[in-house]
Formats: sequence, structure tokens, C-alpha cells
Amino acid sequence: MFSSELIKKFEATPTPFYYYDTELLRKTLAQATAAARKHDIEVHYALKANANENILKIIQGYGVGADCVSVNEVLRARECGFAPGKIVFAGVGKSDEEISIAVNEGIFCFNCESLEEIEIIDGIAAKHKKKAQIALRINPNVNAHTHHYITTGLEENKFGINMWEMEKVLDAVKKCKHISLIGLHFHIGSQITDMNVYKTLCLRVNEIQQWFADRNIYVPNLNLGGGLGIDYYNPDKNAIVDFDKYFGIFRQFLKLNPGQKLHTEPGRALVAQCGALIAKTLYVKKGIQSNFIILDAGMTELIRPALYQSYHKIENITSHAKETLKYDVVGPICESSDCFGKAIDLPETKRGDLLALRSAGAYGESMSLDYNLRDRAKSYLTEDL
Repeated sequence: MFSSELIKKFEATPTPFYYYDTELLRKTLAQATAAARKHDIEVHYALKANANENILKIIQGYGVGADCVSVNEVLRARECGFAPGKIVFAGVGKSDEEISIAVNEGIFCFNCESLEEIEIIDGIAAKHKKKAQIALRINPNVNAHTHHYITTGLEENKFGINMWEMEKVLDAVKKCKHISLIGLHFHIGSQITDMNVYKTLCLRVNEIQQWFADRNIYVPNLNLGGGLGIDYYNPDKNAIVDFDKYFGIFRQFLKLNPGQKLHTEPGRALVAQCGALIAKTLYVKKGIQSNFIILDAGMTELIRPALYQSYHKIENITSHAKETLKYDVVGPICESSDCFGKAIDLPETKRGDLLALRSAGAYGESMSLDYNLRDRAKSYLTEDL
């Protein structure tokens, strides 16, 4: 991923910073959208993965929609050229102000997660003399078998409407005059790499659709969310996921109603592998059992390892040493959890060496913090350097 010429440019750039390989991003988008067209699936990019304006403008150019979980994401999508008719607003806690703004923007759909939310949207739409389109986010009680912090489809999670509530919800929907029920929405978690999980989801959705059909309720849109994972261990070998296989699972096992449109909301799978966090070695500290590489980047720039012990491949991209040693790679933040990896085999590392934390294009910049009053890291595209 990093040529010698590019590394020289890195060495002249203040660290830490996010680097985005736009050639890889475009290849990923091209394969994803081609596979989506083949299987007749509408793609909405999940902005929470990465809301960098330059990245969004590239993504929008491939004709995908936007999946947003805050009104600021809705507005960012609009600023970057996404049409309102291709914007979905999800999220378990939309404020009245957020709903009001989104209603006036004329977005495609609100993914609703509770009876109370449906009634609030109806009331706000009435005040604006508009009609809002909604989809019901249904909790299918399907286990995504990922880290419990990123599993969202179980009955014990805060997300979605449970089927045992559905009769009451549908009664309320009928009474609401300023909403239109246009879809059903499902999302069971993130970083899913086992396609059998999606097969299980499809079979469960078929049962739920039949439940609605038994009551003569048919909706024109079915949204199966996102969550498609990537290979964090082999970011070069498996830089682009098999989108054809992913979309094909839905086509193989999902029973759509006549004329029903299928939507998905990938985020990580589109942007993660194109990004890396580049950091400089501040100190190499000898310990009793471990050696420590202390970087100028920390959990403020990439919080995933501290938040749920996630793995990111770490590379020393400037050392020419032949000998390798084991290091704990840590950041400068005053928290013991500020650690990117333990007992990592790396070429012998010295002060000033640059390290690349790979697969940081998703949930790196978008989750960055100014904790400890740290400056926010800048970002650069290929064409910027």
C-alpha cells in the first residue's frame, strides 16, 4: 500500500494523520456498485463509518444513497451531493429538532425504532404540513456473533421494535395521518464475516414478511441494514470484500414480494481498507517483560482497540532493520487502555520511525476525540500528497 515515494511524503508530513488511498476506494466502490446492480439492490452508505467530506463526495459520485444516524449526518450528506430522496435517517434517539429538520429536507425514509418515535414523527410532520415516510426497524432476534458492543439484533439490545409489540405498533400507524409506512428495516450488528449469519437473517425476515402478509400488509421496501465485515488481518491480500457473494446471499435466500425493492447499508466494507493512521514513534521504552513503542497517536485517533479490543495490523514503514522484536504499541493518552496491540512482532524500532495502523478508514476519523485537549489529526487523500 505504501510505495517508497509515498513514505517519503509521509516523512515530510506532521503526524499523526489519516491517509486515504483513493485509488483503492474507487476500486472498492466500483465493485460494490457493480455487484449491487447485478442483484438489483439499492445501496446506502453508512456515514457513521467515515463522514470525511472529500470521501463522501467520491462515494456520492457512484450513485449510492446515504444512511444517517444524526441530522448532522443528513446535512453533511446533502452538502456532499446526496439527493434527499436517497437519504435514510436511522438511530434509536432522534430528537424533535432532528426530526423537524429531516422532515423539511424531504428525506426518503425514517427508520423508526419505537412506537413513541412513530407518534412523534407524525406530530412533527403535521406541524410542517408534510407527510413523512417511515420504515419499521424490527428486532429479528438474530445473533450476529460479533463483539457484544456491536451486536444490535437481539431482544436484549436497545435497538428496534420486537415482534410481540407489532400489533400495537400497527394499530398506532393506522391512526397516524402524516406518516406513510413504506418499509421494514433490519440491522443485526457490525463486522459480520460469516455469510451464514445473513442467511439466518434472510430466513427470519421471510417469516416476518409472512406475518405481515397474513394481515394483508405489504410494503414496497425491505432494508436489511449493513454490518458486512472486512479482513483486518490481511488488508492487502483481501483489500476488497466479495460483494457479489454478499449481495447474492440475499437474492438466494430472501423472498421478496412482487415489486419490492431491497436496500442495504454497508459502511465499513466500503471505506475501511482504504484508510490508515500514520503515527510517529516518540519513545521506545524497555520494560521487564515487554518493550514499549510510544506513538504520537492514541485512542483519541483510533479508539476501536481501547473500546472493544479490536485488532488493527501495525506496520513499521520506515525501519530497514532485519531483526524483529516484540513490542507493546501504545499511545500517549493518560489511560491504561490506550494500547493498539501487545506483543507485536516488528522490525527493531527507534525514535522517529513511522508506524501505519491499517484498516482505519472506518471508525477512525469518525470516532476521533479531543480528550486530553489533543489537536484533531488531519487527513489526506492520495492526491493531496
